[in-house]
Amino acid sequence: MLPMRRQMVPGLALLITAPGLLAWIGWVHGWIWLAVGLFAFVSMFRNPLIYFLRRALGRPSPLPKDMQE
Repeated sequence: MLPMRRQMVPGLALLITAPGLLAWIGWVHGWIWLAVGLFAFVSMFRNPLIYFLRRALGRPSPLPKDMQE
């Protein structure tokens, strides 16, 4: 429940560490919990993942209005 400008650092840290955490969850607890974790990750990071996918494909990727400052 942080303001948008204060969500960037924790959000980027989670975005970077999430693949390792998901791999560990899958290794220790099995593929069903990996699927649950992956679903939660994609649900939380839906907009950043769409943004990075568009950038990777060379398509226009405008930032939200509150992030353009």
